[in-house]
Amino acid sequence: MNPMCPDSCPIVSAGRDALAFPVGQVRRVAGVDPKSGDVDETRRNVLKLLGVAGILAGGGGLIGGSVQYAQPPQIGLTSFPRVQLVDLDGQGLTATKMMAEFNADTGDVITFNYPLRNEPNFLLNLAPAPGKTNGATNVVGGVGPQKSIVAFSAICQHLGCPAPAIYYYPPGLCPQTPGGREFYIHCTCHGSTYDAANGASNLTGPAVLPLPQVILEWSPTDDLIYATSVVGPPVNGHLDTLLGDYGVGSSVQITRQPQPSPPLCNFPT
Repeated sequence: MNPMCPDSCPIVSAGRDALAFPVGQVRRVAGVDPKSGDVDETRRNVLKLLGVAGILAGGGGLIGGSVQYAQPPQIGLTSFPRVQLVDLDGQGLTATKMMAEFNADTGDVITFNYPLRNEPNFLLNLAPAPGKTNGATNVVGGVGPQKSIVAFSAICQHLGCPAPAIYYYPPGLCPQTPGGREFYIHCTCHGSTYDAANGASNLTGPAVLPLPQVILEWSPTDDLIYATSVVGPPVNGHLDTLLGDYGVGSSVQITRQPQPSPPLCNFPT
C-alpha cells in the first residue's frame, strides 16, 4: 500500500474487498489485479454497457427498425366510403326531406361526420325559401332536384375552429356582404369567410385555403343522399383527410343545433 495514503485516504487500492472500504471512499478500478490476475467485474460491466450503447447508437438500422415496428399503426381509412345520411328522425335522408326542412334562410347548424368520426361537415340546402329569391341553385357540387344541396368541412381552414364557432350565415344575418354574397360560411374565431355557393372558396381571410367539400350522391330513383368522398385540401388538423380517427361506418345521422346568438359579425377590416 502507498505509505503516503493511509486507510482514511479517499482513494484505496482495487485489490481490497469492494465491501471493506468506508462509505464515501472512491475505489480505483483496474482492469486486472496485478497480484491475483483477477478481472475487475465493475470495469467489465461498464465496458459491456458501453459496448451495448455503441451498438444502439452506431447500428441505427437495427434499433431504428425496431422502434419503427414498435410504433402503433396510424388510425384511418384507405379509401373514401359510401355512407348514407340519416335524417333527424332516424330515417334515410332524402332530397325531398332536405328541401322541405332546410333552405338558404335556415340558420341552424346542420352537421354530420364524414369520413372519420372527428371530421364534422356542414350540410346545406342553398335553394331559396318558398316565395323568396335569396339563395342559389345549380351550385358547384350541388345535388338534389335543384342541385342546391352541398356539404363542406365544418372546421375552419385557418386555425381549426370547429362548428359552431364557424357556421352558415343566411341572408341578412350580418350587414356585411363579402364578395357581394348575402349568405356564406363565416368563422367567428378570426373572421375567415367562405362562399357556400362556389365550393367554399375564400371570401375573406385570414384563411387562404377553401373548406374541403364532401361529394354527395343523389338519385331520383330512391331520393336518398350519400356521402362518397372529399375534394380539396385536407381537413384542418389532418395530414390526410382519411387519417386521424376511425371511420363513421355505413351510415351517419345528421345533427341540428340552434344558430349561435347573438351572431358575431367580426369581419376583417
